[in-house]
Amino acid sequence: LLEKMADVSLKEAALIVGVVAACYWNSLFCGFVFDDVSAILDNKDLHPSTPLKNLFQNDFWGTPMSEERSHKSYRPLTVLTFRLNYLFSELNAVSYHFLNLVFHVVVCVVFLKVCKLFLDNRSSVVASLLFAVHPIHTEAVTGVVGRAELLSSIFFLAAFLSYTKSKGPDNTIVWTPIAVTVFLVAVATLCKEQGITVVGICCVYEVFIAQGYTLPVLLDTAVQILRGKGNIPFSMLQTLLKLIVLMFSTLLLVVVRVQVIQSQLPVFTRFDNPAAVSPSPARQLTFNYLLPVNAWLLLNPSELCCDWTMGTIPLVESLLDVRNVATLTFFCFLGSLIVFSLRYPGESSKTVLMALCLIVLPFIPASNLFFPVGFVVAERVLYVPSMGFCILVAHGWKKLSNKSVLRKISWFCLAAVLLTHALKTLHRNWDWESEYTLFMSALKVNKNNAKLWNNVGHALENEKNFERALQFFIQATQVQPDDIGAHMNVGRTYKNLNKTKEAEESYMIAKSLMPQIIPGKKYAARVAPNHLNVYINLANLIRANESRLEEADQLYRQAISMRPDFKQAYISRGELLLKMNKPLKAKEAYLRALDLDRNNADLWYNLAIVYIELKDPTEALKNFNRALELNPTHKLALFNSALLMQESGDARLRPEAKQRLLHYVKEEPQDANGYFNLGMLAMDDKKDMEAEAWMKKAIRLQPNFRSALFNLALLYSQTGKELMALPVLEDLLRYYPDHTKGLILKGDILMNQKKDIVGAKMCFEKILELDPTNVQGKHNLCVVYFEERDLIKAEKCLVETLALAPHEEYIQRHLNIVRSKIASLSATEQSSLPADGTAAAEEKKNSFQNLKEVKNERKTTQTMVDNSKGHSKNKKRTEKNNMDKETPKKSTKEIKDIEKKRVAALKRLEEIERILNGE
Repeated sequence: LLEKMADVSLKEAALIVGVVAACYWNSLFCGFVFDDVSAILDNKDLHPSTPLKNLFQNDFWGTPMSEERSHKSYRPLTVLTFRLNYLFSELNAVSYHFLNLVFHVVVCVVFLKVCKLFLDNRSSVVASLLFAVHPIHTEAVTGVVGRAELLSSIFFLAAFLSYTKSKGPDNTIVWTPIAVTVFLVAVATLCKEQGITVVGICCVYEVFIAQGYTLPVLLDTAVQILRGKGNIPFSMLQTLLKLIVLMFSTLLLVVVRVQVIQSQLPVFTRFDNPAAVSPSPARQLTFNYLLPVNAWLLLNPSELCCDWTMGTIPLVESLLDVRNVATLTFFCFLGSLIVFSLRYPGESSKTVLMALCLIVLPFIPASNLFFPVGFVVAERVLYVPSMGFCILVAHGWKKLSNKSVLRKISWFCLAAVLLTHALKTLHRNWDWESEYTLFMSALKVNKNNAKLWNNVGHALENEKNFERALQFFIQATQVQPDDIGAHMNVGRTYKNLNKTKEAEESYMIAKSLMPQIIPGKKYAARVAPNHLNVYINLANLIRANESRLEEADQLYRQAISMRPDFKQAYISRGELLLKMNKPLKAKEAYLRALDLDRNNADLWYNLAIVYIELKDPTEALKNFNRALELNPTHKLALFNSALLMQESGDARLRPEAKQRLLHYVKEEPQDANGYFNLGMLAMDDKKDMEAEAWMKKAIRLQPNFRSALFNLALLYSQTGKELMALPVLEDLLRYYPDHTKGLILKGDILMNQKKDIVGAKMCFEKILELDPTNVQGKHNLCVVYFEERDLIKAEKCLVETLALAPHEEYIQRHLNIVRSKIASLSATEQSSLPADGTAAAEEKKNSFQNLKEVKNERKTTQTMVDNSKGHSKNKKRTEKNNMDKETPKKSTKEIKDIEKKRVAALKRLEEIERILNGE
């Protein structure tokens, strides 16, 4: 009969689905907000590249359980469902919200099945509908991280339903449902910790519902046994056996759970839960007062808030505080219900008892009464307790509706409650649309929580609205003057507004609020790890001043002395030491960080950069490869390792370099540097058409790309397409009018291809305006004078050029030729120095230089150092411009090609000189 009553009809299920859809359809338009950011956006455990075993080694937020900063919230099965979402839709929030909606429907249907065990059909549907529409559930359903509550509730209720089938005919024990119950309890606990409390509900059900005992009967039996006047009844022995099995299984789960958290409680600060660090009696009075506060939220969910930490609920510090009346009233009411349910037999008392169990037992882990938690009040933890509340309300409504006088009023009140709750839920969902809307709605309820002011500031900061963000951060410091994080936020925002003086002042205030170190004594105070970032942020600020680098280093060392396992301090210090030209010490810092985290790809990347500074490309490449093993899509490692291979001159490495650059442009399709370097690789491989295509793509993305423009023009000039090079050079010189080599190349093309002496002259004169000592430009200008038949000016010009480069043989020869022409002015026809002389002379002198340009211009996109900072990554790029440095080592084939060009140039020069001499 019990099982038959517990069946849910298709009509009832459809009604629940329709009501839930009507209340929560707009949740599909919400994004990732508040805790979703840490659990979804910043959690690497969702990525397919992360091994599945990590889900069982890390907490809910992706932090290793062994680390002190871990919240110790172990929910691997919930994270697994996030990972499945990511697998199908990556970070598309719609799929995450939709799955939450589906899980809420499942909970409502299973809850209806549970209600039918203790209520009639009509009252069960009422309880289920009230549960479906209750506004207190928006945080659990619309907030993606609330999925932990939803999943845990499904297995929580399934475990209880399974246990109700453990009683066989004639009060025999059916062990299969008990085994299933234990399994489902374990699964529920792996979704969220409160799942284990269903064991207590099963125990109460067994004693008071299944066996039908009341508290007086149990007490009387115990007294009789103690007096030796009776034996334990067989049915009671069976009950004890079932309870022992349940409790032993629970104990095993607790032991495993304690092992998982390595016997460490999470670290929470007084800002998270002020009462937890308060002295007696404030601690006890406040925690007890929080119970009626939670009950009031269930009764009147009109003012909901996403964050109840910090100063939201002031401490109850005295017995004379009027709020103690609410506490006393709550306990009196609760006590009367407990006495009624345990003392009197009957269906009504059993219903009330099971409702109370659902309210009280699942709430115990979040009550702060046995151990502190990281919040004051959290609406999502009322998800399961609200089931008991809904059963109580439905039961009370049933009593009223059965009375003819109150029937119409009861139906009207029920309709009003369901309608108002549904509308409130629908409206509340919009608050979760974005972080700004969420925290602004919270501020309407509570203005005494500095965390809310900070979070609105963060939302505005993410939108680059720093001026408004600053106002909220400053308000946070006024609401909670000792909030270290708020002062850090003010400092960071001032820095973003380029107000370094104000930023430093704010960081110094935050630093002054940190526990002070006693010299010679080990730092033992427990502090929020993110607060230690005040040292990092302050050091990062002042190190912009070259004269304060040592001071910045001192701050990093201070952070390390406070926490020797503070990885970020080593990373930032390593970056600073590189800046201070201390690569060996930087290497030590990064190696120390790697001791703490050998699976951090960014650390291996940074170490590779150190080896580049140490002129050890082999070790650098090894570390780049290690970073890519850990993170095959590490963009900076892909790019810089490809450059390192390219610059090694080893042709065998070029295919791998190309593959890495292709991978890089796939990850960063809008970065012109990737396409440019692919073009350089193609030029190295003599694949001119491919090189041209890559260069053009780089220029399309970045029209003022200096190196790409010059090298494309150079490519055209080297492949007999000089006239195609001219418009490219025009673009280059429009963006960079002082590009000397671009001017030389343009002048050469105008002289030799276009026969535009005037245009060429303007190019060479421009070069000398920029650099009067430029030998190549001055020599070419001398050739222009010769072409203009101004031999006196050409002679003077060549004399000046020879003074700049006295060891250049070709300049001396050309000077001799000009002087011989001056001496033979009486001749009827003067020979002319062909325009090819420019190109030939250039080829002799500058074939190496042009090739050097090809190699060196690409270095403008080099070494980029990547450091993680606090809860988010901060990537810093250090650009090295090696334009005028020594040409990297060339391959044997390249050297042979250059030698052939040099020999050809000398032969051509000899021919020109023979013509000039009239031979």
